Amino acid sequence: MIRPLLASVALAALIGGSAAAEEKAFPAKLVGQAILPANTIVPAPADAPAFLKTSGKFTTPDRKRTEALGTLPGKDGVRVTDVKLPFDGQPLQGFSGIKTMADGTFWTLSDNGFGSKANSSDAMLFLHQMKFDWAANKAEVVKNIFLSDPNRIAPFPITMEGSDTRYLTGADFDIESIQPVADGFWLGEEFGPYLLKFDTEGRLTDVIATVIDGKPVKSPDNPTLTTPANPAAKMVAFNLKRSGGYEGMAMSKDGSKLYGLLEGPLYLEDGSVEKADGMTALRIVEFDVASKAWTGRSWLYPLSQGGEAIGDFNMVDATTALVIERDNGAGSADKACADPAKPQPTCFNAPAKHKRVYKVEMTDGNVGKAVRKIGYIDLMKIEDPDEKKKAGNVEGVYDMPFVTIENVDVVDATHIIIGNDNNLPFSAGRAVDKADDNEFSLLEVGEFLAAK
Repeated sequence: MIRPLLASVALAALIGGSAAAEEKAFPAKLVGQAILPANTIVPAPADAPAFLKTSGKFTTPDRKRTEALGTLPGKDGVRVTDVKLPFDGQPLQGFSGIKTMADGTFWTLSDNGFGSKANSSDAMLFLHQMKFDWAANKAEVVKNIFLSDPNRIAPFPITMEGSDTRYLTGADFDIESIQPVADGFWLGEEFGPYLLKFDTEGRLTDVIATVIDGKPVKSPDNPTLTTPANPAAKMVAFNLKRSGGYEGMAMSKDGSKLYGLLEGPLYLEDGSVEKADGMTALRIVEFDVASKAWTGRSWLYPLSQGGEAIGDFNMVDATTALVIERDNGAGSADKACADPAKPQPTCFNAPAKHKRVYKVEMTDGNVGKAVRKIGYIDLMKIEDPDEKKKAGNVEGVYDMPFVTIENVDVVDATHIIIGNDNNLPFSAGRAVDKADDNEFSLLEVGEFLAAK
């Protein structure tokens, strides 16, 4: 059963009309690309426990421990990829959130590990400072920061509770979005969902639970939840689906506010989900950095027809922002299975269709209502007249047929950076039988960024 929310939420969700306005498409041109190979592994820190020196040991459906390296095939549904588990070290993968820095580098992060809380206890959580050589098509990792909890800030036992270093893993948090600040990093998280603060060395300093309209918001992976002892007992526990937390988190240009964007909709007291403009809507929740408190203000992000989730969220200026919106498909239509209900290892049963970056407006005037969708760029139809791409098969076009695209930010007045989350070794959208590389691309989108 769903935890009740205030009835007023449903009313607010409907304000603004019942039909979405016509959406405008803007052009995008590929001007550079940097590729980090899929199977890029780094060693765990020297002081990490032996348990964390290898990863991916619990990724079979029954979660049985597998110690022999490289013996478990990666699979995307029925399709087998070319990368095998467990790994000797920690993979650089799952890039989920990016931020452009003044020195020309970018901060990003690897998410929880292997896709769930249950299978990621040996996946270390870490941040990455990246540099991209667009001309040479290379992605360089300048610095890795492994996250830890030496001061016992987490309000629950962590996986490495008894260790000296208390490194954090994907069984503790599912980090999905990042905002670097002078004294460290703010991260958006999905298990709670929580806002997390870390210092510049990656040490946890704050864990802030989510409250919307005066009510706690919890996912089924929230560590405070327990299963009823009696099978007949009702489970009144959570109001957000699994993997529905802070996939996106933006920061105001003055640094005073964070805006957490949930990946999934909140569930109301009658079992329905929030809507705006007649569409399923996701909450954008405002947080005051100085007081470390929720302001009580929020907006609604209505998904467009074909959209099922968001991937990243960053501000363009004081009132407009970029949001990645996607479906759950992967792969190109030319290699679609003849019968989607009968997946085969040589074809895509659900090809990618809806992969977009939207520009939206959120102001004081539309607090509590739907953001205004100004327009979008289609990530399946990026112009590539100069053949800058290093991946893709269509002449003059770069596409992103990945199930998860989770990195977008403004680079300058006419360019943005975009990148996929390759879910190593489980996502194969570029080819039916090959684990996706990490593709970071520089797009020229001047008209889009200037749109009002």
